[in-house]
Amino acid sequence: MTISTSYSLTACDGSNQENTLGRMQFVNGFLFIVLALSVLPGLPGRAQAVSECSLVVHVDGIRNQKGDIGVSLFTSSDGWPENNDKAFLHGPHPFSGDKATVTLEVPAGRYGVAVIHDENSNHKLDRNFFGIPKEGFGFANNPKVFLTPPDFKTASVEVGCPVTETTIHLIYK
Repeated sequence: MTISTSYSLTACDGSNQENTLGRMQFVNGFLFIVLALSVLPGLPGRAQAVSECSLVVHVDGIRNQKGDIGVSLFTSSDGWPENNDKAFLHGPHPFSGDKATVTLEVPAGRYGVAVIHDENSNHKLDRNFFGIPKEGFGFANNPKVFLTPPDFKTASVEVGCPVTETTIHLIYK
């Protein structure tokens, strides 16, 4: 990328002269700054990129071997807990037996954690005619669930580095 600038100076005698020396100094100074900034990230004491922490989600109480375990992480109540378009991270994870362990690499912070046993692998929590879940589900901190899901704050965990673990017990209605 080349940045070129041209400007005129008025000399003491009133004549206009193109300042090519000034233009060269500007371009050279700009290149120096770009090069310096590309080297600085490796220096000690300089802020590094956000480090990734491990969130280990243990899921137990899986009633059969069908489908996948779906884990969704949210950073706010916006979309919580079923709008995966607004989730920070979501996806299916294979499992075997009546337990699953999913390890996710995320920046440190607070996350709402929702889990489903997606028995038919359609990436959503299926419900019956009355709106009652037909598949297993659970949330971080294992709050009591009646007719509505817990709020974001109740089902969230603070993730710190290097590792944070949480265990979720699935609920089948």
